[in-house]
Amino acid sequence: MAQDSASVSELDTVHEERDGVSPAGDLKREEEIKSEKVVHHQDFVEYSKDWGFLPIPKHLRYHPDKKVHFGVLLNAVFGAASTFVVANLYYCQPLLIQFSISFNVSYGEVSRIPTLVQAGYACGLVLITPLGDLVRRRPLLLIITFVPASLSIGLAVTRSLVAFEVITFFVGMFSVAPQILIPLAADLSPPERRATAISIVMSGLLLGVLIARVVAGVIAQFVTWRVVYYMAIGVQYGVIVTLYFTLPDYPAKNPGLGYIHILWSMAKLAVTEPKLIQACLMSIASSATFTNFWVTLTFLLGGPPYNYSTLVIGLFGLIGMFGVCMAPILGRTIDRLVAWYATLLATVFLIFVQAINTGAAGVNIAAVVIVTVGLDVGRQMQQVSLTSSVLGISAAARARLNAVVILAIFIGQVMGTAVGSKVFTEHGWRPAAALSLALTGFQLIVLLGRGPHCERYTWFGYQGGIEWRKKVVLERLRGAEEEKMNASADAGGEKGNEKPDNRTTHSNELPDTDEKRQEDPSAV
Repeated sequence: MAQDSASVSELDTVHEERDGVSPAGDLKREEEIKSEKVVHHQDFVEYSKDWGFLPIPKHLRYHPDKKVHFGVLLNAVFGAASTFVVANLYYCQPLLIQFSISFNVSYGEVSRIPTLVQAGYACGLVLITPLGDLVRRRPLLLIITFVPASLSIGLAVTRSLVAFEVITFFVGMFSVAPQILIPLAADLSPPERRATAISIVMSGLLLGVLIARVVAGVIAQFVTWRVVYYMAIGVQYGVIVTLYFTLPDYPAKNPGLGYIHILWSMAKLAVTEPKLIQACLMSIASSATFTNFWVTLTFLLGGPPYNYSTLVIGLFGLIGMFGVCMAPILGRTIDRLVAWYATLLATVFLIFVQAINTGAAGVNIAAVVIVTVGLDVGRQMQQVSLTSSVLGISAAARARLNAVVILAIFIGQVMGTAVGSKVFTEHGWRPAAALSLALTGFQLIVLLGRGPHCERYTWFGYQGGIEWRKKVVLERLRGAEEEKMNASADAGGEKGNEKPDNRTTHSNELPDTDEKRQEDPSAV
């Protein structure tokens, strides 16, 4: 890919050489594809239209010689788009009683609606999100935002529960724009700001989860639930217009790769990348503890000794806004650290929070507030650092890598809901909290099993020292790379006399072209 932004930098090569993996070997190991092409300068074709008919504003068209500026405004647009798109998954939750009355059905029948929208979302993660590594993302994002916005019209007007359920499934399936925006933010942002950029987009996603329930409940309380979906239609079309005028075009990463193969390669990444597997195991456990807390919190606050009303219990969800507000600060902190150490700090902090939860949350409401804030902040820091690290594994596969992590989070949510509820109902608050403490301890064990500077395909152990400052590590890598380049220049005369290496796409290495995608310095 033409190096059009700071996200594709000379440090990519530096970092990969540190890991002891040649660029060609990296590509073969990561993809194992017959042919994977990227946009070269000599092959460059400027797209002036999306889908062949919708003009792209001139200042947003891609050109290899034009650097894409990923500033605060564009980052905020990504975050806001994530907020209003992910909200589609949660509008229905406070509206189930009104659905039951409107469609004249039982609570059991309308309870399928949240399940269907989440099932659709899971399908979208598997089937749509990997397209971010296959096609141009500007037209992809516009279409997958347009589809749920248009389908929401059906949700607002239908009188049939079956039709509502079918449409709900497809709305969930196409509401995956945030999971394409996160890798795109990683691509466009400079390495030194990558964690901050990711944290802002992820905060937008978290904000969407919070405000969707609140807004839907308030609107439905004073008018009708259909107005909620009319509002959703308006804000989603607003997102489309905003993206149209702000989202830069960017070339496809792997135009020579087929759709079936990209799905297969995603499955292979999930079982061959040690860092990804480490992040997934931690994400499953972290998501399970987070969901366990919020599901059982309702039971805790609604019973003795607190006996709070539903309204008061609902207001505890607004405490999560603190984690959203902390995102930029956490992102800047993570950007200064080697990602492994940021994850370590967050995990140790979460163990401390879970200890308070286990010991005092069932006794004093102040402990509940502390735990609520601590979980939001700690999990936000942990998830951003893990995501930043995982997206640094391969710039060519960020959409697939992100999809695997989000699927792990989804699995953790299911586990936390099912197991946490059962433990609480059978044994009470303290055993349920102790379960979360044990799962957080498991996360620490998984993290400590693989050190901060391990080579890419090292499964266990410690290599490369224990330096915690990202800046220092990158300076060392840059110096090592400069020495290597000087040595290569001295040997250039000898190489010039060698015969060309006509290796095929089935060989262990690829010719020296831009197809050599490397691990990013953000993975440090």
